[in-house]
Amino acid sequence: MLQKEIIVQTLSQFGITSLNPMQDAASAAILSKKEILLLSPTGSGKTLGFLLPVWQLLKTDEKRVQCLILTPSRELAIQIENVWKKMGTGLKVSCCYGGHDMQTEIQNLAEPPALLIGTPGRIADHIKRATFAMDAVTTLVLDEFDKSLALGFEEDMSNILKSLQNINKKILVSATASVAIPEFVGVEDLTVLDYTDRLENADALTLQLVISEEKDKVSKLFDLLCHINTEPALIFCNHRDAVERTSKLLQEKGIENAAFHGGMEQMQREQTLIQFRNGSVRFLVATDLAARGLDIPEMKHVIHFHLPSTEAEFTHRNGRTARMEATGTAYILVHTDEPLPYYIHQRPNELEIHKGEKIPKPAEWVTVYINGGKKDKLNKVDIVGFLSQKGGLQKDELGLIIVKDHNSFVAIKKHKIKTLLPLVQNEKIKGTKYKIVVAR
Repeated sequence: MLQKEIIVQTLSQFGITSLNPMQDAASAAILSKKEILLLSPTGSGKTLGFLLPVWQLLKTDEKRVQCLILTPSRELAIQIENVWKKMGTGLKVSCCYGGHDMQTEIQNLAEPPALLIGTPGRIADHIKRATFAMDAVTTLVLDEFDKSLALGFEEDMSNILKSLQNINKKILVSATASVAIPEFVGVEDLTVLDYTDRLENADALTLQLVISEEKDKVSKLFDLLCHINTEPALIFCNHRDAVERTSKLLQEKGIENAAFHGGMEQMQREQTLIQFRNGSVRFLVATDLAARGLDIPEMKHVIHFHLPSTEAEFTHRNGRTARMEATGTAYILVHTDEPLPYYIHQRPNELEIHKGEKIPKPAEWVTVYINGGKKDKLNKVDIVGFLSQKGGLQKDELGLIIVKDHNSFVAIKKHKIKTLLPLVQNEKIKGTKYKIVVAR
């Protein structure tokens, strides 16, 4: 068991002093029960809720993989990995997912991590290749397992579970209640922790109806974004091609935005999310890939440009706003003749939007990419010092800095970028010259 001082020190890394009731209950159940189903809304802290007790289950003298976490998306896998690293456990973690170099993953697994995180397809591939020993894996976490099934990972997940013979603890995690658990998961005595009602702040979420007279609703979306003005918004479409088309049409109308969907290259997806987090992008047009598990900021506005087919996805999208004590608005954009889906039980109030409102001003920030990171011994202090001394930036001209293993991203006030880049192009950070450019 971890000492109380270690837990307090770990929580301080996340800017909190104590666990919330859901996290407390999750820790107690995971440590004492064999099969746990944790249900809690997006943004409630589920990842830390299950990682803390998982840490307590791991043996420091075991040199094989002890815990396997399966997730439906690369982004969620990476987010869990980042939370684990931030916890400062001292135990190795590896992350495996499609689009990542297989040989790099195999090399990482040669020195086995205590914790292995991955998407079902990639983990199934590693099992076929026998790149890690499975006999020491005693803890299995299925995070957002309902989404994995919806994405067609059922066969991979079934094969993975059949390959794991020594599991004595199963932790299932979801933001959606009333989810059917497949037989292949093999749960017999499930302890259910349902915090979906207790943590949701229903009164804080306002639903508003936005009616488009035209079937192509882009013009109405444009008017709505002008009405919202400069506050960040997440705009949901049902398909990748719709995301691309909508993003392009908004750009043509003068509204800066970014697209986000599963068909994009992994690096581009990561950069887009970073730009959204640091304020370089105010409006993100996305598929339901952005509805759960991503490290993106709390926001006041969620727009359903297309309505999803299920109530669960509608709930997940809305979970991006009105979290905990915050308030937010979900806008339902429909054509005049379009019926509301079955899961909207009461017709929301209609929002009247006047044409001719000013186009939102472009973002004040721009993201700079540096091709060096933690593995190159770079940290935030190094980057701040370099950009201040060599680039002449003041403290208020520097925004969010994200340092990853092999690259870094810095938010810079847009009006400084033209003078900054020439000043730093030929300079070195800690004796090494790095590529420094505007992120695309």
